[in-house]
Amino acid sequence: MPDRRPSVFLARPGSRVIAHRGLAIDAPENTLLAFLAALSNGATHLETDVHASLDAVAVISHDADLARLGRDVRIDQLTVRELTRVDLGHGQGVPSLAEALDAFPEALFNIDIKADSAVDPTVRAVLAARATPRVLITSFSESRRRRAVDLLPGVATSASSAGVLKALVAATFAPRSTLRHTLSGISAVQVPPTSGVLRIVTPRFVRAVQAVGVEVHVWTVNEVADMEHLLDLGVNGLVTDRADIASELISRRT
Repeated sequence: MPDRRPSVFLARPGSRVIAHRGLAIDAPENTLLAFLAALSNGATHLETDVHASLDAVAVISHDADLARLGRDVRIDQLTVRELTRVDLGHGQGVPSLAEALDAFPEALFNIDIKADSAVDPTVRAVLAARATPRVLITSFSESRRRRAVDLLPGVATSASSAGVLKALVAATFAPRSTLRHTLSGISAVQVPPTSGVLRIVTPRFVRAVQAVGVEVHVWTVNEVADMEHLLDLGVNGLVTDRADIASELISRRT
C-alpha cells in the first residue's frame, strides 16, 4: 500500500550536502561502505543510482554493466545474489536498494532510476521499506520519472532533463505563473552549473525557481571555490563527491 505520510526529504533547514554515490575516497562508489562514510562525514542526503537485476530486484549501480571491473556482463544479466558477490573492493558487492534502505533507516536517499526495467523494482523496494517520505525520485527520462512518482503518492521528485529545459526557458522568458505551472509537483531542480556553452545556474534562475517554492541543487561540485560561489548564489544543495569538504565548508559559513 502507498505510504501517505508527508515527505521529510527537504524538511530539515540548512544547505543540503548530497553525497554523490556516497563518499568514495576509501570505499567503492554506490556501496554501503561509501554511504556510511558520507553520513559519517556530514552528508545530509545520499545520492544513488538504480538498475534492475535479472530477477527484477532494484540494485545500486551507476553503470548498466560491469565493464569498469573488466567484466563483459550487464547488470540485468545477473541475479541480485550474483551481484552482491561481485568484488567491488573493500569487501563490498553491488547492494540492493532494499539493503541500503534497511541499513540506513533514517537516511534521505536521492534515487536516480537509470533504466525502464528498474522502475517497478524501485517502487517495490521503497514501499516495502516504508521509505516514501525519505526518498526523492528522479530520472533523466520523464516517462520513467513519472511512472515511479505516480506509484509513490507524495514522494519528493526532481525534474527530468526535459523538465529542466522547460524550467530554464520559463525562468528566462516567461512570467512566474508559467514557471510555477512548469514545475508543478516538482520538489527540486537538480542541474549542472553549465551545459556546453550555456550557463544554467545564474542568479536569475536560482531566484526564479525558488520563488515558486522549488529548491535548486547543483551537480557535481567538488572544488571549494565552486562550492563557495554556488552557496553565495543561494543554491539549496550541493551534489558532490566530497561530502566531507562540503559539510565542513557549510559548517564554517553558518
